[in-house]
Amino acid sequence: MYIVAIGWAYVILMMAITASSIGKALVILILLGVLPLTLFIYVAGGQRRRRRSMAVSNDITGQRDAADPQSDQH
Repeated sequence: MYIVAIGWAYVILMMAITASSIGKALVILILLGVLPLTLFIYVAGGQRRRRRSMAVSNDITGQRDAADPQSDQH
């Protein structure tokens, strides 16, 4: 997942470096670099956030997920 983000950031950085002005370079970095990368990382990390919130809610309520083989290891 992160290799795609690193590759995208590299390409956008190279595009910004070759821009004809500093203003265009900043617009390229923000609109094509920062915004899409933050969205990509947020969407790609959704499953991890969901698992973490389930673990926290199960710890709070004292319940364990029956499908989780390691739930009885606690």
